[in-house]
Amino acid sequence: MSTDTGVIRKILSHDGLDLLIRFGLIVVLVVLCDRIMGPFWSILIWALILAIALYPLHQRLARRMGGRDGRAATVLVLGLVLILGIPAAGLTTSFVNGVFEVRDRVENDALAIPPPEESVADWPVVGERVYASWQFAATDTAGFIESLQPHFGEVARKIVAGARSAVGAAFLFLGALIIAGIMMGYGKSGHNAMERIFVRLAGDNGPGILTLCIATVRSVAVGVLGVAFIQSVLLGVGFMFAGVPAAGLLAIITLLLGILQIPAAVVFLPVVAWMWMGSDNSVVVNVVFTVYLFIAGLSDNVLKPLLLGRGVDAPMPVILMGALGGMFTAGFIGLFIGAVGLAVGYQLFMAWVDRGLARRDLEKTPPAP
Repeated sequence: MSTDTGVIRKILSHDGLDLLIRFGLIVVLVVLCDRIMGPFWSILIWALILAIALYPLHQRLARRMGGRDGRAATVLVLGLVLILGIPAAGLTTSFVNGVFEVRDRVENDALAIPPPEESVADWPVVGERVYASWQFAATDTAGFIESLQPHFGEVARKIVAGARSAVGAAFLFLGALIIAGIMMGYGKSGHNAMERIFVRLAGDNGPGILTLCIATVRSVAVGVLGVAFIQSVLLGVGFMFAGVPAAGLLAIITLLLGILQIPAAVVFLPVVAWMWMGSDNSVVVNVVFTVYLFIAGLSDNVLKPLLLGRGVDAPMPVILMGALGGMFTAGFIGLFIGAVGLAVGYQLFMAWVDRGLARRDLEKTPPAP
């Protein structure tokens, strides 16, 4: 009996040590791969998101080109760079130039603030305070800036850092778009590889989960991020042509508000009021830009119901809550991670519920005579 116990202990000890060594080697390999790929994760994830979102359009274009996936990807990327990249670069440049221009004026005491209208004092609750502060800033700009000096330095540094981050984001988008074109050129083989991985992880449910993940990414990319980006570009271009100060900054604010599901009216309504009360444009120009800004600012009310949740086997509120919750937790990437995770969790939970109901109905069914 003791001999058998010793043999068993020896086997377990040998197998346990072997398992521990293998597990340690796997951990070291995973950490090493993560360190090597660390600088590229962000651009690769964005490229994958863009490739998934644009792949249906790429396939339609490839069919028109006789099935040449590589050529279709090249044409699509170049077209997107011309259509989206150039306006986005222009808005980013306008934003950065505006930030640095304000900073230079403040440092050289050359910043001029127009005096407020008398009607500002009639605003409810805060009208008198706003009017007094505005009047002080307009009549003694240097003194107003000096009163803000304890906080102004830190704010200025954050604004400049934001400007540099905007430039970096523009280059990140351009690089991710180019890599997405390469991914779309090898889309079929890449899809087959991902399907094998999902089958290995989830068994027979793998292809269904992969399809759900792809559809969710496309839904969020088009319904949340895409609509917000299109709306911000449309409004930003209108701001630039209407001569609105800091048009790039307003476009960035519109983009962020659109992602947060806050109406763009928060931005474009004050701009319309400024055009009619403070701009040098003619009445005809103001009418044209007012109509344009209203159409662009309300376009999400038409686009979002058509695009968000389309083709996804999960309710639209689930996708929207996952996107917003993921963004608050992990930033812009969390838009997609949160939506995919919540959609997959919802599907697995409902599948578990359906299996329980089916088992109960089967138990209640009387046996056949």
